Formats: sequence, structure tokens, C-alpha cells
Amino acid sequence: MGRKKQIFTYVISDYLAATIAWGLFFLFRKLFIEWLPPDYSILGFIENKTFFLGIIILPVFWIIIHYIDGYYRFIFRKTISEDFIRTLRISVIGVIVLFFTLLLNDIVKNYHTYYITGSVLLGLQFIITLIPRLLITKLNIRKIRKHKRFFNTILIGSGSCAVKIFQELSDKKPTDGNKFIGFIKNPSTKYLELGNYLPDLGNLNNLPEIINTHNIDEIIIAIPDEDQNDLLEIINWMGYSEITVKAIPGMNNILKGKVKLTNILGTPLLVINHELMSFKEQAFKQFIDLFSALISLIILSPVILFCVIGIKLTSKGPILLRQERIGKKGKPFMLFKFRSMYMDAEKYGPNLTSRFDERITSFGKLLRRTKFDEIPNFINVLKGEMSLVGPRPERKYYIDQIIKKSPHYLKLQKIKPGITSLGQVKFGYAENVEQMTRRLRYDLIYMENMSLATDFTIIYYTFLLLVKGRHV
Repeated sequence: MGRKKQIFTYVISDYLAATIAWGLFFLFRKLFIEWLPPDYSILGFIENKTFFLGIIILPVFWIIIHYIDGYYRFIFRKTISEDFIRTLRISVIGVIVLFFTLLLNDIVKNYHTYYITGSVLLGLQFIITLIPRLLITKLNIRKIRKHKRFFNTILIGSGSCAVKIFQELSDKKPTDGNKFIGFIKNPSTKYLELGNYLPDLGNLNNLPEIINTHNIDEIIIAIPDEDQNDLLEIINWMGYSEITVKAIPGMNNILKGKVKLTNILGTPLLVINHELMSFKEQAFKQFIDLFSALISLIILSPVILFCVIGIKLTSKGPILLRQERIGKKGKPFMLFKFRSMYMDAEKYGPNLTSRFDERITSFGKLLRRTKFDEIPNFINVLKGEMSLVGPRPERKYYIDQIIKKSPHYLKLQKIKPGITSLGQVKFGYAENVEQMTRRLRYDLIYMENMSLATDFTIIYYTFLLLVKGRHV
């Protein structure tokens, strides 16, 4: 069963569990709280508006909060204890929300009835959700231990440490599901001892290509403490792909605050948390992006019409400019903007815009000053290619030049580019590669401090600067 099918199985299980739990709870409330007669019509029960709305809406509510909690991530690595804790926690949170939004309006004889109804709903939701989850997870664990399901794994390192890790995990019974594809050389190690066991896949520069080519699920870093430079280079790539990264315990001082110790049946490894934001914040950020983009396009529809008419009346050419930019994980996408330049403005090749650029049309100057030219960026947000806040997307032509001066620019490709950024708020537009490089440090600062609060602050200052008329 593939990842999507496994997620679908969990989602369907949770959906049916929420439906059954609400149905049984509704029946309990009618028979034991409202004290309806035993011969209460089943048809009347089904046609009840509250019951019908609950059956349709509440399962979706439960799926959403399970998603926000991150339950549907790393779907093949679940444990029985994780299922129990996550299910209990979300059941409590969800029932509290439902209690104050739905049940608190019920007319009851005394407050003890509230405690009873809340406890019954919690018990039903928790138990009916947990049991099928445990069965699915138990079946998945059994497949992993019998090596019917495995994780494509590469080792980074080639010395004695790497050989030891490889042998311990390969000989372990039952297996943890690691299928070793090969190893990446440690530049400071002269003797490739691991080459006697696994194929040599290349070096760290080939890491993204290796990950994509071999569909890697897990990376195990087996490099001694003294090779810190190699480790730092590896960390730069973390988050580039949604894979599990583990390391030998000796790196604890380097990775302090970014790791969680775990035992793999006698082989202790550090699970490296390379996420810049918690998954809950990521989910909320994505929701805010989509909701804000949709609302913005609706509210700004008169402005959009104004821009369309202005562009058509003042210059020849298309209304929208489609330009390839580089997004998250280095993937190219087409950026949408209102055209603010004359046709063939780059007939001699890419050229950054300057403040008094003669290629900009008279109406284009207004578009750029008001930032109206970037309204179509909201389409990119709806498509999932951009976020409201993030480093501005650049063209590959300029990225190649920036990397020569600042190789750590690639770290920005861990996250989605944005309509606005800390770099634009603090620095503004860059008119050359040198200024782009100087602006880079602000985007790196943003990455190290990513949070919803930071995003709201940047959005606030963006609006403030626009109102003041500063070019951002």
C-alpha cells in the first residue's frame, strides 16, 4: 500500500469513527437525556436536522483537527503509544470545542447533565477512533518487521562509524524497515570501508539528485564528531525534502535543541528535527495564505478591473506577465504579475529594474508604486506556489550569480517564496546582484525566526510602508 492509500485508509477510518460516534451520542442524548419514549420513530431520528448536520459537518471537523495535529504525516512510522496519546489529546480538545459551541446551548435539568453528555461524547469519540487506528498501525508495524514494507535509506559517511551502523541495522531482527540504497562519501575519510557493503552514490553536492532519483525516505548521518564542517553542510540541506534524518549520538552538542534521542532496539540515534515551524503552525500558515488570497482577490476585484483597463489603454501587449521563478525545493514555477513594462523590455536578456527605468510604462509606474502589479501573486498563493510571507522568488539567472557570492542562499529554498518579506520591509527592492546578496541576510534571519507572529508583524509593516508611500 502506497503512502496516499495509507493516508486515505486513516482518513476514512477517522471519518467513519466520527460519524458513528456522533450517531451513538445523539441516540444516547435522545433516550437518556431528553427521555424520549422507546418507540421513538427511527425516521424521526434520521430526519432530525441537528443529527443530519452533525453527520455531515462533524466528521469533517474531526479530520481537519487531526490534520492540523499532524497525524497524517510520516504515516508509516506510527507507534501504538503515539496513536493512543494523539487520539486522546485531540479527542479532548475536539470535545471541548464542541461542548462550548454545540452542547452548552442544550436545555438541561442541572449541570450534572453537562458533565454526563461531555464525558459520553469524549468516550465514544476516543474509543471508536482509537480501535481502528490501532489495528491499521499494528498491521503496518507487522509489515515493516517482516520487511514487506521498507524505507529507502542512505548513509552519509563511509568510515568505521558508518559500517557499524549499517551492520547493526541490517542484522537486527525484527527489522526496522531500512532498505539501504548506498552511501555518500565523507570527504575527510580516505578509506571507503562502507564500499565493501554498499554502492558509492557520490558526494554531498549530489544529495538532492540522489534523494529524488532513489526516492529516499531516510538519511542516517554516520560522521565522527571531528568532521563538523561536513555536518554543517549536511544540515544546510535538511528540510529540502520531507524525509527522516537521524544521526549518531556523538553530535549532540552540535545539534543541541534540534534533536530527539530515540533507541532503535540497541542502536541509539538522534532524530533531527529540521522543521523551521511546527506542523501546527505550518497548517495554520497555509490556511491563512489560502483564505487571505481568496478574500483579497474578491475584495480587490474593482482594483483588478482598474489595472486591466489601465494596462490595455496605455500600452500594447498582454495584461499579465508570466515569468519563471524558482520556488520551494528549487522547483520552477510561473509567477503572475500585471505587466508594468513595454513589450520586449528584456530583448537583450534579463535585466533588473531600477527606480528610474525607462522600460516602465507611465501606468506601470503607478502599478509599481502602489504594488498593484503584484496582486496576481495571490493566484500563485492559491496554487500553493507562494505564501503571503517569505523570501521573494528570483529567476535562476540571478540565483546562479548570488550562489557564487553566497552559497547559503540555497537555504531559502527550504520554504515557499512570499509576496512580501523581511528583506523587502528592511531593505526594499534590489537593483543588482550585490544588493540581492545584502538583502539575503534579512531573509535568513526570517527563516531562523519563522512563526505566525513574525508573519503578522511583517504584513503589518508592509501595509504601513505602503500607506507611507515607501517603495517596498
